[in-house]
Amino acid sequence: MLRFVRTTLVAALSVTCVVVGTDGAASTYADQNCLGWERSLRAGANARGRPAIDRLNGDRPYGQVLRDWVADDCMRLNYVQVVGTHNSYHVQPRDPLLQFIETLSPQQAAAIEYTHRPIAEQLEGLDVRQVELDVYVDPAPGLYALPLGQLVFPLNPPAPDPIEPELLEPGLKVLHVPDVDFETTCHTFGSCLQVLEDWSVANPGHLPVMVLIEAKDDVAPIPPGVLPPGLPAPVTPPPFGADELDAVDAEIRSVFSDEQLITPDDVRGDRATLEAAVLTDGWPTLNETRGRLLFALDNEDAVRDAYVAGHPSLTGRVMFTSSPPGTAEAGFVKLNDPIASGAQIAALVADGDLVRTRADADTFEARFGLTARREAAFTSGAQFVSTDYPEPDPDFGTGYVVDLPGVASCNPVLSPPGCNPVTFER
Repeated sequence: MLRFVRTTLVAALSVTCVVVGTDGAASTYADQNCLGWERSLRAGANARGRPAIDRLNGDRPYGQVLRDWVADDCMRLNYVQVVGTHNSYHVQPRDPLLQFIETLSPQQAAAIEYTHRPIAEQLEGLDVRQVELDVYVDPAPGLYALPLGQLVFPLNPPAPDPIEPELLEPGLKVLHVPDVDFETTCHTFGSCLQVLEDWSVANPGHLPVMVLIEAKDDVAPIPPGVLPPGLPAPVTPPPFGADELDAVDAEIRSVFSDEQLITPDDVRGDRATLEAAVLTDGWPTLNETRGRLLFALDNEDAVRDAYVAGHPSLTGRVMFTSSPPGTAEAGFVKLNDPIASGAQIAALVADGDLVRTRADADTFEARFGLTARREAAFTSGAQFVSTDYPEPDPDFGTGYVVDLPGVASCNPVLSPPGCNPVTFER
């Protein structure tokens, strides 16, 4: 009986005949049903007695079917809010090296004193749905295979640390800062991507996972004369240009099929620009995006410009870019300070943009148990709230953590009435 009710009701709600709205834009009966559903819920919320959603939630099996349909076809990617991790691969430096960094810069040492679980454990056990990877170019085999910090502070002195075999191969590497902050749970871009792909395949009903990529070329800030004589100079990473950015896209596509990705081309559709599509048509629904990943470029400098060059509206590109409103590529924005930018974030979210912000930075909030920034991040409506603490750090003893009651929550700025986070993942 339930199967019949589900099939009949969902079929009636989700008819895909194309109709034309009053603004001249094509839509579907499913779109109109979603708008009608929202209007009825708002009217019900203003009437006496229980709102319609409450009555339907208790009306089985119809209420259950209707909740699932709303989550599938009325809830869009940007209507939810999830927790992400900052530098998701990161493992803090070994103690002697961290103490050495502290002699050079106490502030910098404090900022990198955090360790994440392996990425698969974050996704599975901590309900993280946004991760971040820092990527470096390695055209010559082994550029990052022997970090200075590892040479000076081996794990088992005087024996040198063993070299990771995958670091001897050319290709993109994942780490924070060469020579000083190099510990990671996945050394190569390809291995990190494979972890994500394996987990996604094993969990096909997951909410879309956003992967933020920062293209880096940082040099370790080691002043001359502070290291023992005879050691090589700190590594100077090659910069990212057009070819290197093409390699990032190519490596992502080598791991994920088109069906596993949400790309700018998917969202833009037939619109002239990505921004026009986001503002007019909106982001895809949860039904269209479960089990998929979207990638975004963290950089907002010449690297972003090089990535966009020759690809107007990100045509043919894999990653979205943090681009300001009014540009053809707009649709995703990175605003890391939710206290200073809270109103701006809320306005962007209300317009339809995806936003990533940070609940904490440099271990400050976790060390002192400060929650104002965390609460501002959630209140802003940013869809991706990033943290170094999806679980508390026992060394700090403050209990500071950034999490949600479940995998995701209804977006406080944008979610329609009737939003029920229990139905988001399958």
